[in-house]
Amino acid sequence: MTRFPAVKTLDDVRSLFRTLPGPDVDAETLALEREPQLTKPAGALGRLEELSAWLSAWQGRHPPRIDKPTARVFAGAHGVTRHGISAYPAEVTAQMVANFETGGAAINQLCRLFDVELAIHAVDLEHPTRDIVQAPAMDEHDFVAAFSLGMNAVDSNSDLLCLGEMGIGNTTAAAAVAHALYRGAATDWTGPGTGIQEDALAVKAGVVAEAVQLHNGFVADPLDALRRLGGRELAAMAGAVVAARLARVPVLLDGFVCTTAAAALEAYAPGALDHCQVGHLSPEPGHRRVLERLGKRPLLDLDMRLGEASGAVLAVAVAKAAAECHAGMATFRQAGVADKA
Repeated sequence: MTRFPAVKTLDDVRSLFRTLPGPDVDAETLALEREPQLTKPAGALGRLEELSAWLSAWQGRHPPRIDKPTARVFAGAHGVTRHGISAYPAEVTAQMVANFETGGAAINQLCRLFDVELAIHAVDLEHPTRDIVQAPAMDEHDFVAAFSLGMNAVDSNSDLLCLGEMGIGNTTAAAAVAHALYRGAATDWTGPGTGIQEDALAVKAGVVAEAVQLHNGFVADPLDALRRLGGRELAAMAGAVVAARLARVPVLLDGFVCTTAAAALEAYAPGALDHCQVGHLSPEPGHRRVLERLGKRPLLDLDMRLGEASGAVLAVAVAKAAAECHAGMATFRQAGVADKA
């Protein structure tokens, strides 16, 4: 198990970005050299071919394999829920955590189906973040504690990490973070979340705009934007992304909230998400826009908007297919099949 550096301040978090390892070029080169030799027309497996090389590069081995996929779901409570920005009451967060723990949620079924080890982390649910319309969501201590929790939740022996979240109100927090990072209008980043419509959606967009305006001018950098406008589960996911990079564990991100938390890292240090793929595209309108800014294509597009790492875990099947085809297919020479002239 890798022991991750202790972080006690935001400057400690910032210092981590100076130590992020790059890809294993030798392993990636072996994957790229093997791929054209496999018994198929060049490019016939599409993005599976890219995925196998990406897995080799970030697992640091060739051929890549997925023997120990893991999923980490972080739950947080949000003070901004007092504005009526969700179709569900705030207490649903803790109730859903209990459902995860007893195996009754969608993520439990998906993890069982694809043999993904699941752990749930409720991040100080007894203490909701502050209302972002009135104050920063977290002080530095709270942010660093959540970030550190996310780091320490990562199993460095995993060969693929799926990240996700649960938190009533967190699409509002994510919209505010995205708005702060990328500007535009608050409505560009604000979507229905748990299913709100019309008047409630307008209220939600107004809350996002008001929050960003309040903190505009005080945000030191993208990490500080995540502290001021995000939530504990967003900070924890960001910490998990960084820890995975330090341990050379490739990552599958889930939907809008998860991707936006990770986007703050990329905004702070371009290239910080090179070890990440995005499992699926959420119908939440801000997700597509964040992915465009990140230059990332989702692996699946199934109109899923559940959270819980559900889209990321579903994409494990795609990643496993990429690894198995790359490692198991015969080459033209082995199979006695004529290559193209």
